[in-house]
Amino acid sequence: MKPTCTLLLSILLTAPSLAQELSEADQNLIKAVRDGGGQAMQLAKNDTRITVAFHLSDKDITDDTLKILAGAGNVYSVNLRGTKVTDAGMAHLAGLKDLVRLHLEKTAVTDAGVTQLKGLEKLEYLNVYGTAVTDAALKDVAALKSLKQ
Repeated sequence: MKPTCTLLLSILLTAPSLAQELSEADQNLIKAVRDGGGQAMQLAKNDTRITVAFHLSDKDITDDTLKILAGAGNVYSVNLRGTKVTDAGMAHLAGLKDLVRLHLEKTAVTDAGVTQLKGLEKLEYLNVYGTAVTDAALKDVAALKSLKQ
C-alpha cells in the first residue's frame, strides 16, 4: 500500500465520528412517543435534538397524550396538526424550553392555550391556522422574542 493511502486510511479510522448518540432520557422519550401513537426521531445524525409528530397518528391524540412530553429536554419540534389537543394540553408543552417549532393548526387550541406558551424563549415557528386563536393572543405572541413565523 502506498504511504499516502496508508496515512489517509489511518486518519479515517481514528477520526472522531460525526454521529452523536442520544441520551437514555431521549431514547426513552422517543419510545414513549411511539408507544403513544406518534413519531419521534433524532433531528439529524450530528444533532441530538428530537422531533416529535402526532399529526399522522391513527390513534386519538389528546391532552393526556402530551403528558409524555412534559418537562422533556432536547425537543426541537412538535407537530400536533389535526389532533384533539386543547388548551389543557399546552400546559404539558410549556416546559419544553428548547422547542423551536410548534404546529397547532386545526386543533382546539384557543387564546388561553397560546398564553401558556409565552415562556418558550427559543420558539421560532408557531402555526395556529384553523384554530380558535384570535387577535387577543397577539400580546402573548409578541412576547415570544425569537418567533419568526
